Amino acid sequence: MGAGRRRPQLRLPPAEGKLNVRALVIDDSRVMRRIVAGILEDLGYEVQQAGHGREGLDVLEGGYEPDLVCVDWNMPVMDGLQFVSAVRSNPAWRQVTLMMVTSESEHGQIVRALAAGAHEYVIKPFTADAIRDKLALLGLLPQEVSL
Repeated sequence: MGAGRRRPQLRLPPAEGKLNVRALVIDDSRVMRRIVAGILEDLGYEVQQAGHGREGLDVLEGGYEPDLVCVDWNMPVMDGLQFVSAVRSNPAWRQVTLMMVTSESEHGQIVRALAAGAHEYVIKPFTADAIRDKLALLGLLPQEVSL
């Protein structure tokens, strides 16, 4: 994203009943990407996908401006924690909401992810309602599906 481009304001009320929201789903499992992407699409998101953290950074560097990134922890090439750290080190991506969606369930791992800059943490296996509830907490649900 170029230095002169402005990011849209994420939490303003939608003009015509729908919040235009974009997400990037990063997971090395194609099945898991499809599951998370399907949940987000059902909630009204436009979704892009990536198979590992480096590919996710390539999507961001290519100009895609997601409101939300759902990222797995354990992946080849670049893991989720490295991705979170890379995103947080770039001021152009400061407004992106990061949510870890992973099987890492130890308290220490959750603390590490949040300390690195993740906003929320969802442990696999999860339900669509668990994702929806986290998005509601973050203020990232389209208006027509708000709780």
